[in-house]
Amino acid sequence: MSSGARRLFDDLRTLQVVVIHPPGEDRTVLEEQLRRIGCPVRPVWPFPAQLPADADVIFFLVGPELRTAGNWCAADTHATLIALSDYENPTALKMLVDTQAHGVITKPYRSTGILSTLVLARASCGYQRRLEGKIVKLEDAIKARRHIEKAMRILIDTHRLSENDAYEHMRSRATSLRVTVGEIATMVIDAHEAMDKLGLGRPKPS
Repeated sequence: MSSGARRLFDDLRTLQVVVIHPPGEDRTVLEEQLRRIGCPVRPVWPFPAQLPADADVIFFLVGPELRTAGNWCAADTHATLIALSDYENPTALKMLVDTQAHGVITKPYRSTGILSTLVLARASCGYQRRLEGKIVKLEDAIKARRHIEKAMRILIDTHRLSENDAYEHMRSRATSLRVTVGEIATMVIDAHEAMDKLGLGRPKPS
């Protein structure tokens, strides 16, 4: 076994896996195969009202119980969601799409295919989380840029600076105070708003 494959299996063995499914042969097949893989497994039934908070992977039955469980979506958990589908009709497919599951296993459940579904679902979940992280950073960068531009506009209007001089002034102050330009922008905006409240926000025209 290669080091990469061994690391993959070692990672799988650390996962806390929850199987939300009624007792019976189908659940037994899932549990036994997951335990062969090395995953600690916790069966849960009836369907819980909330997503289990301590799980890394959640196998869950798509059925009438899901509709009464409240919020049940990949966006609401860090766990990997793998749907267990009894049948394929428009209602079940709609519920499946709404959960944004990272993988799906359909009946009859077999020992073959569970490992590959688990690995691919974990990879899909990780990729989705990385994309979400990049989106958050991008949104934060856009907000920070707008914040800085607002502070620059204040300096331009109140101190008759050029756009370049306004930014360079904030950058220079950030360097000397060992803070970010964004923090300097906050100082400028806060100071300007405080002066406005005192009726001293803008210089009187000569």
